[in-house]
Amino acid sequence: MPDDAKPDARWWEDYPSTGPIKVENGIKARRTRGKMATSWWSQRFITVLEELQLGGRMTRGKTYARAGQVMSLDISAGKVIAKVQGSRPEPYAVKLISKPLSPQQWDLVTERLAGMALFAAKLLAGQMPSEIEEVFAELDVPLFPAAARDLPMHCSCPDWAVPCKHVAAVCFLLAERFDDDPFLIFEWRGRSKTELLDRLRRSRAEEAPAPPPPPEPAFDDFFGTGPLPALPEDRNADLVLLRVDAPAIDVRGQPLIDVLVPLYHQFTRRE
Repeated sequence: MPDDAKPDARWWEDYPSTGPIKVENGIKARRTRGKMATSWWSQRFITVLEELQLGGRMTRGKTYARAGQVMSLDISAGKVIAKVQGSRPEPYAVKLISKPLSPQQWDLVTERLAGMALFAAKLLAGQMPSEIEEVFAELDVPLFPAAARDLPMHCSCPDWAVPCKHVAAVCFLLAERFDDDPFLIFEWRGRSKTELLDRLRRSRAEEAPAPPPPPEPAFDDFFGTGPLPALPEDRNADLVLLRVDAPAIDVRGQPLIDVLVPLYHQFTRRE
């Protein structure tokens, strides 16, 4: 085949990009400068991507995210699916895959968290404990992907880089979603917020000791059928009744103890 008849392996260079097609009502990053993520868990997610050395398109992806080129972003157990508008009329399909933890792994994590009072209290209050990643690591259940093979990324664009700018844009917006709701990280890993907190509450309830039975009220003797104790001559009814822990009850605006004193006098006189 003559040289001039051979297909050019770099044919796309003859068709310079005119830039992405502007999107109306796209998902736009809130932060127009600086870091995209503010919470420690979202920053940790971005750091993981950078440590995995997934290409040099992260900066262009940040530009896409801030321009609102991401049209949709859905998070579910094990995957994130999004559509990103590029320079072609048809939006690109982006998918991030993360293998969910098994039910047995989640039960193991939940049991460990339930046994840590501070961690459990923070999670039940909707907060993310700063050392929670260590709990997952100790159980050999990583919270974030540990290697590139743990986070397969796909995009329908012709770019060979991984991640491409479309995938990177989705990652930055995902980090913002994690900022707003850290429990989305757990949902991505296979357990919803509702299910996690319900299981955490049950585990805590099972571990809590049974409360002691309430003490018998001391004033019960006054309403029994036995004879009333004789009032000592050197004591009055007020002192006798004051020995009793009377309940905080008002009778027609008067404390119960004030109502009982004259009644006690009448009964003892009859005796």
